Amino acid sequence: MSKKLFVLAGEVSGDMHAAGVIAELLKARPDVTVFGIGGQKLRALGAELLYDSSQMSIMGFVDVLKHSGFLRRVIRDLKAAVRREKPQAAFLIDYPGMNLLMARFFHELGIPVIFYISPQVWAWKEGRVKAIRRDIDRLLVIFNFEVEFFNRHGINAEFVGHPVIEQLAELSFPSKDSFLKKHNLPSDIRLIGLLPGSRSQEIAHILPEMLKAGRMLSKDYRVVFLFGRAPHLDDSSYHVLSHYRDLSIITCSAYEVMQFSDLALVTSGTATLESLCFGVPMIVVYKTGMLNYMIGRLVVKLKNISLANIVAKGLGSSERVVPELIQHEANGAEIYRHARMILDNPESAAAMRRELLAARDNLASASPSKKVADVLQEYL
Repeated sequence: MSKKLFVLAGEVSGDMHAAGVIAELLKARPDVTVFGIGGQKLRALGAELLYDSSQMSIMGFVDVLKHSGFLRRVIRDLKAAVRREKPQAAFLIDYPGMNLLMARFFHELGIPVIFYISPQVWAWKEGRVKAIRRDIDRLLVIFNFEVEFFNRHGINAEFVGHPVIEQLAELSFPSKDSFLKKHNLPSDIRLIGLLPGSRSQEIAHILPEMLKAGRMLSKDYRVVFLFGRAPHLDDSSYHVLSHYRDLSIITCSAYEVMQFSDLALVTSGTATLESLCFGVPMIVVYKTGMLNYMIGRLVVKLKNISLANIVAKGLGSSERVVPELIQHEANGAEIYRHARMILDNPESAAAMRRELLAARDNLASASPSKKVADVLQEYL
């Protein structure tokens, strides 16, 4: 009989990371049937998806409340599928709100839970460690500092490395000269990256401010903007671009933005970590609804919010390699001011690049997807 594995990857990044693991798993165990929640990449591997990750792109306290009925229905359907399919193990990736709830359900059924990409309880909701200790059989973490944190709480976390290192190793890019030639750009042009996020809610708050800063920068420099568009979002998420036709904008993949930009404006999240791996000087920006922000200020205990600064300077440090502009500071004028400080100071930009590339070593691991797949095999 084939073995069955439940997977829950509720975000686009989770789908990508889960797919790397499942691809490795299926090489060794092609008899495994995968079902649950995922996106395009898991579907391409043959996973039977009850819901798509794109339907689960719900962020912030307010949005969760608005979609509570839908989320309850999803959980009810998932539990029914689990009882029907009786998987040998559950593989949960990030997305802690729903995944910790499902972990409790699996624990009560006696189904082993493998959790990959830990809930960031070192940043907020530290009380969740009790649920992790009780309900999760194997905790596989992607930052080396997480091991010591969880050990302090009596949890045996295993550092497997960050999958972004593995994914980037598979990529190849043309030279910058080739890129400039392809787009008929002069060699002295400034390339500024725009990475406004992968969720429509983020883009609505942040992209307009990035574009306002871009308009100001275009008056001071010969500049072209490299725009990293999320492939799963439609044109409606980017309607604000129609108001900035005066800017020279080239749409690229996010990784091309990171590879070729002299400076990147990056929404806080995984993209800051990926940008770190490229060593691109960046300004981290984040803005959300006021109620979400006020609640977040009460519960988040970190001095820095961007993964780039946390990885480079440590969990409790207030030092920064890259500037962070949060909420009221995340406006066009402040982004412009910080961008000029970097663009006008090549020595500072070079130092930032060096520090980011040095911090990349904190993420390094040979083939984390293979390591995680080997753990899954133990339970299958």
